[in-house]
Amino acid sequence: MKAVIFQQPGGPEVIRIADMPEPKPAANEVLIKVYAAGINRPDILQREGKYNPPAGVTLIPGLEVSGSVIETGNNITHFKPGDTVCALVQGGGYAEYVIANALTTVHLPEGLTLREGAAMMETFMTVWGHLFQMAGFSPGKSILIHGGASGIGTTATMLTRAWGASAVYTTVSCSENQQKSRNTGADAAINYRTYDYVSEILAHTDGKGVDYILDIVGGDYVTRNYKAAAMYGSIVQIGMLQGNPHDMNLFLMLAKRLKHMGATLRSQSPEEKMKIIDGLQKHVFPWIATGKVKPVVCATYPLSEAADAHVFLDSGNHFGKVVLLMD
Repeated sequence: MKAVIFQQPGGPEVIRIADMPEPKPAANEVLIKVYAAGINRPDILQREGKYNPPAGVTLIPGLEVSGSVIETGNNITHFKPGDTVCALVQGGGYAEYVIANALTTVHLPEGLTLREGAAMMETFMTVWGHLFQMAGFSPGKSILIHGGASGIGTTATMLTRAWGASAVYTTVSCSENQQKSRNTGADAAINYRTYDYVSEILAHTDGKGVDYILDIVGGDYVTRNYKAAAMYGSIVQIGMLQGNPHDMNLFLMLAKRLKHMGATLRSQSPEEKMKIIDGLQKHVFPWIATGKVKPVVCATYPLSEAADAHVFLDSGNHFGKVVLLMD
């Protein structure tokens, strides 16, 4: 089968298409003929040599796919060959075939195309599992979402708006994405290159701050988030694009009685991930069926142009997800 490999750590130029053996499913797995694969920030970090796959996991990148079941393991009863599915995988999504644990595989939700289904699992599970299930985001609360143009950002904007947020604020990098973020559900989108987001949030909230902050940035955003948070606020850390903070003012966290929590999706067990999927199926899939919520796909590339897809993602000019389509 054709698959993407990284020859060495580096930029998009290290991406190659290689012939690889077709994987075989174990008893609790399904073999999927991939129609499309979502591209996510962990794939970029893996390419750069900053995020290695867990031990025993294929070096082929890709954490989410859509496609059709070709073969099932001996213990599988709820999927059969020919079923159209979406799956969260530990790796291997940038390929014509991939194996997935049956616990992290779902039938394609009503209302989604396969192209959209490939952009759902990683971001929807991350946002739902960490912001809603872990941090307890509830109706009537306000939120600031960093990286509002990213797959995580667009998903969080839609889900918090649908869940009944009192106000949704995002940070984005340009005026074009400000408008797109508002169209996605944000009350206000702050251009962080032009404005100080802390001052803007305090102005929008009459000095109170926001109840929740979803952060993929880290670095100097950590202390700034404490300033933008309301009393008893919660900061959910799901990324560290800027790395670790160099000068944290923990007094603000103490004085405001803040909760600062963090998590990653990839390291969780299939059983833990299944609980997140159960929540999505109960609360979010009905929104998808009616068109209230769906993944934002801004660009697609054939597998053979995976390097170009990474160049586009590295440019920061995307709004939503980038998806690879099998040739």
